[in-house]
Amino acid sequence: MKLTDRTIKALKPKTERYEVWEDGRTGLGVRVSPAGRKSWIYMYRFDGKPRRMTLGTYPAVGLASAHVKHAQAKETREKGSDPGALHVEKRRAERNAETVQNLADEYLEKWARPRKRSAHDDERMLNKDVIPVWGKRKAKSITRRDVILLLDGIVERGSPIQANRTLAVVRKMFNFAISRDIVDATPVAMVRAPAKENQRDRILSAEEIKTFWNSLADAPMTPAIRPALKLELVTAQRKGELVGAALSEFDFDERIWTIPAKRAKNGIAHRVPLAPLALELIEEARAIAMEAERKRAERLPGTETREPEWLFPSPRGDEPIKPQAVNVALRSALKPGKESEAPAIRLDDVTPHDLRRTAASGMASLGIARLVIAKILNHVETGVTAIYDRHSYDAEKRHALEAWAAHLEGILSGKPKAADNVVRLATAGEGQ
Repeated sequence: MKLTDRTIKALKPKTERYEVWEDGRTGLGVRVSPAGRKSWIYMYRFDGKPRRMTLGTYPAVGLASAHVKHAQAKETREKGSDPGALHVEKRRAERNAETVQNLADEYLEKWARPRKRSAHDDERMLNKDVIPVWGKRKAKSITRRDVILLLDGIVERGSPIQANRTLAVVRKMFNFAISRDIVDATPVAMVRAPAKENQRDRILSAEEIKTFWNSLADAPMTPAIRPALKLELVTAQRKGELVGAALSEFDFDERIWTIPAKRAKNGIAHRVPLAPLALELIEEARAIAMEAERKRAERLPGTETREPEWLFPSPRGDEPIKPQAVNVALRSALKPGKESEAPAIRLDDVTPHDLRRTAASGMASLGIARLVIAKILNHVETGVTAIYDRHSYDAEKRHALEAWAAHLEGILSGKPKAADNVVRLATAGEGQ
């Protein structure tokens, strides 16, 4: 029979399934079910045995497409492969292909958690915006348009910077998928960040430092977060490295805090000399942790009070508090309270990282050399000199941090230290 759209549409169902074959195309036909479903089929022989494969249903697969599929199947058979077996295997692979949920789980387990201190942020963003939308879909099915629409939705709810962060995580996840042969190409290619990033340059003035410090006492936040925020200002260390500190990292005799390489952002172990003010805050945080441990033991009869493992233990379990908790606590303290229109901390737009930046800028204003400040911040150096310079700079860092702490104490007491004295202390250490 000469198959045309007219003749195919004219095929009526019968009580039993039947097939009609197209003249001039070996093995190509249409099968009609009793329910009227019409399917393209290809009959052929392979290894001396009859085979049958379905090329699709009509009219979803039209006449021209059926001719193309038929020609491709014939070519596959002529090259020595069974087109039907390959088709079945392909469909099985598609059914078993990893979903975005599977991919996200594998990315977090195999790549993010072993390599990134901020893996919990990746997990939070994936669970908030990606998994609810794509979770059940096959990872291979995600298109560039899907990515753009996902980001548009985040921007439209008023979170443009969060859209940028989500894009970065999705990009990393699909690059990981390529490396694991889960997908052949990334749908994130050529997708631009939807929002312009403005680099922050917020530095607290002396008056703002005093306001911030004194207001923390009444700020509505977990008690441990108060000394954590103060310590970021005093030590100039990263928020995540600070709140994740284990008590075993502190040598109180040497007055030094060693951040291990596995926790440092740049993967390099970092020694932080502790000024007296920093030690006071650490003891305050330690006392809060001990009190929380005592209350935990009271709630669990037969449980002995133990030394806390973390300087800032989470109230939810045997782990440190999350860096995000510090962000949330500070944002809440900057907003109007429930019983008053005035916020707990009467400052504009302050983030935890602004405290680190304020400390670095403050040390620079005291005459501390930029190299010493970079060492305190644990910034990565480049160049030949960095390769050969293995000096620890502990003495220089100690002088700088003690000078900065003394300057802070002067601000808080209303009796600033003489700048000349501070500068001489810093430069003297640099020459050692």
